[in-house]
Amino acid sequence: MKNGSDTSDTPEKAKSPAPRHPRRPDRSRSRILEAAVLEFSEKGFSGGRVDDIAERAEIGKRMLYHYFGNKEKLFLAVIEKAYLDLWEAEAALQLDLLPPREALAELVTFVWRYYLDHPEFITLLNEENLLKAQNFRHSKILREGAARSQDLVKEVLARGVAEGVFRSGIDPVQLSLTITSVCYYYLTNQATSSIVYGRRLMTRKAQAERLAFNIESILTIVQAAPL
Repeated sequence: MKNGSDTSDTPEKAKSPAPRHPRRPDRSRSRILEAAVLEFSEKGFSGGRVDDIAERAEIGKRMLYHYFGNKEKLFLAVIEKAYLDLWEAEAALQLDLLPPREALAELVTFVWRYYLDHPEFITLLNEENLLKAQNFRHSKILREGAARSQDLVKEVLARGVAEGVFRSGIDPVQLSLTITSVCYYYLTNQATSSIVYGRRLMTRKAQAERLAFNIESILTIVQAAPL
């Protein structure tokens, strides 16, 4: 009976058991990244602790090291995720379907709202600048993503020039820097600026006024001279 039983079980034993959680590694990695975003955006790179990230993610520290190697590589993955999320949302705008002026206004609106909706992005960006972009400069993913993002502004400008609504000779990098600056500075310095200028800068009315001013400013910079 024993031998017969063993023989009948052999085909089943020869098969590799199906994994109970085929996507668990992806979910585990995602949980770690989400936890790391919270940890580093709250405490910065130097203050963030791997132990706390593992606890937030409800995962063993050994597993965290298995996926990311060390704290530095984990922070790089966090910076990459922050930018890739931004660029993915930016690409979904489909600016090529809009007339040039509307496309540029849509881009300014997107940047403004993204910063408002994702304060962790601004915090992580500030942290990476404090670190002199030591992670950013070594990431092929970020360099390639940045190049694609720059192409969006370049293409909108080219269409505007071709249609005669934008002046020629505008540097797309300078324009991109200006778009991010007029949104970024207002939000990162609103606490002190509110005191300096004696205004409540984060009310809905103030935010709407600032967005309208940003759009008007950018469109004025690029508009073609009247004939």
